[in-house]
Amino acid sequence: MTPDTQNPLQSLDVWEEDVLTRYPEPFTKAKDDYRNYDEPGRDTVREFYRLNHTYQTYDFVLAKEQEYLKFDKKEMPVWQAFDFLNTLVDDSDPDTDLDQWQHLLQTSEAIRADGHPDWFVLVGLMHDMGKVLCLFGEPQWAVVGDTFPVGCAHSDSIVYPEYFDANPDAKDERYNTKYGVYEPNCGLRNVHMSWGHDEYVYQMMKDSLPEEGLYMLRYHSFYAQHREHAYDHLMDEHDHKMFEWVKKFNPYDLYSKVPTPPNWKELRPYYEELVAKYLPGTLKF
Repeated sequence: MTPDTQNPLQSLDVWEEDVLTRYPEPFTKAKDDYRNYDEPGRDTVREFYRLNHTYQTYDFVLAKEQEYLKFDKKEMPVWQAFDFLNTLVDDSDPDTDLDQWQHLLQTSEAIRADGHPDWFVLVGLMHDMGKVLCLFGEPQWAVVGDTFPVGCAHSDSIVYPEYFDANPDAKDERYNTKYGVYEPNCGLRNVHMSWGHDEYVYQMMKDSLPEEGLYMLRYHSFYAQHREHAYDHLMDEHDHKMFEWVKKFNPYDLYSKVPTPPNWKELRPYYEELVAKYLPGTLKF
């Protein structure tokens, strides 16, 4: 595949806008409009998920974990890492003039305004840091998108489930049953998720945040579960308890975008202190 065919979205934000279309703020759309994938404007999203569902296999995920979870690609101070992330800004995106940093800051500020603990605010600030995978040459379909377990049958609750027909795992007896390589209610800690920015940032931050925050990072794109409850059979009691925090985080990610950016000059002292409290001076990628 060429870079263009690997990366059908004009901007990574297109996927987030599509998620917002599927799951709008409560009471802003009619129920029948919540999951409309037939609009012509969704062609790039449809192609994105065709690629995602075709190539996100169990073996692919294990290979990416082996490749990236060594964190030997780059090392940067935290604030330099945000500058690095901002090089993902795409001038062709018609929906927003805000860069990745502005979205993260808006999310964290909305969390802070509601009086949540400071580690929760930090989750808002860091939750999309894993998108730097694109800057290491990963195609969009291996960075963003709704996530799902690999190594077991794909749920029909996942967006565009018909595209899994082209996934080799769908025809592999090891992976195409309800439980696949897993045991009933084995716990998500034992389940491999499709590869992308959620798992990457979770692994990056797993020694720095409380478990509640780590669940938010790891599963904030796992819509088939936290919106559709499609994988209860793999979750244990602890997962269900922690997913209440995932559900608390989701609205801040989706609905905090506003046209006016936060005043970074005024906010900087708070966030510098917050980052220094929880994170090392440099991050490894």
